[in-house]
Amino acid sequence: MTYRDQVYRSTGGIFGGVVLLGGVGWLGVDALVQGTGRTPWLALAGLLFAIPLIVAFSLRPAVFAGEDRLRIRNPFRTVVLPWATVTGIRAAYSCEVFTEGAGKFQLWAVPVSLRQRNRANRYQDRVARQGSSAGSAAGVPAAGRTAVDPVRLAVADRAVADLRSLAARAESRATAQGAVSVRWAYEILAPTAAGAVLLAVLLAL
Repeated sequence: MTYRDQVYRSTGGIFGGVVLLGGVGWLGVDALVQGTGRTPWLALAGLLFAIPLIVAFSLRPAVFAGEDRLRIRNPFRTVVLPWATVTGIRAAYSCEVFTEGAGKFQLWAVPVSLRQRNRANRYQDRVARQGSSAGSAAGVPAAGRTAVDPVRLAVADRAVADLRSLAARAESRATAQGAVSVRWAYEILAPTAAGAVLLAVLLAL
């Protein structure tokens, strides 16, 4: 049976990226078509510089959690971590995965919302109080009255719980062994650098 990867992406980031691309594209194309003198060239350089960056920070980030490995697609790098190399995953102010020897990597696709976490914590506290009251009336021991509802966790905390579960199940599996792989996103870096150089040259003239 083939295990289908779980994919984590930021819907807010994707929406914001699409809006930014639409605005930048409209302004840039208008300058290319209607501009005079150096304006079309400046617009071209600006588009070449800005569009890859918008894509990198909004549409590109994703986390693919497979049966044997975790693939992290961040703005400028793609990191592949066999589960056996993962030593910890946490969500504090950002989501991070820790590895043996390779340090830590941030999960750009799973942003942490403190407001969402506080709302989830208030819900869990309310459920705990209700369960405590009901359990006391029924004579249920305190240790067995409450449990965290994973559905009500903040999105980042729920994702971390899922990833920890996958890592725990796979850490001793033979197919989950291997070395950490890191690849730079040259498809993003190359046009961004070209746009930056062209923009600098045009502004210097």
